[in-house]
Amino acid sequence: MATPPLPEDVTALLRHPHPCVIATLRRDGTPVTVPTWYLLETEGPRAGTVLVNMDDSRVRLGHLRRDPRISVTVLDSESWYTHVSLLGEVVEMQPDEGLVDIDRLSRHYADRPYPDRESPRTSAGVRIDRWHGWGAAKD
Repeated sequence: MATPPLPEDVTALLRHPHPCVIATLRRDGTPVTVPTWYLLETEGPRAGTVLVNMDDSRVRLGHLRRDPRISVTVLDSESWYTHVSLLGEVVEMQPDEGLVDIDRLSRHYADRPYPDRESPRTSAGVRIDRWHGWGAAKD
């Protein structure tokens, strides 16, 4: 597995709103995977991290608070054979005040603000420690 920085072709792939699956760990170490939206942060103090955002009722928030290790796998929308898996840790977790982060994600994926304005949400910043690519993104 390679370590950051990510090559430009991998960064270019991750800039697009592709399907994504994250894996967290239950208390007994069993991995749990769920689809989610992601955003590669390319500017500012969060540059080089991945943003994910969860409704506060999601069990995976508890998983990440207890064990911050996470895997993020992004699949190229046009060819799932091309994919990138990012392994790392959640290094920042905070309430999504004003739903700013989920709106960024929603605009990235759906070109509009996030529709549910009632449910509280939490943003997590993922530090990329290692990565592995396949297909056109092979490391």
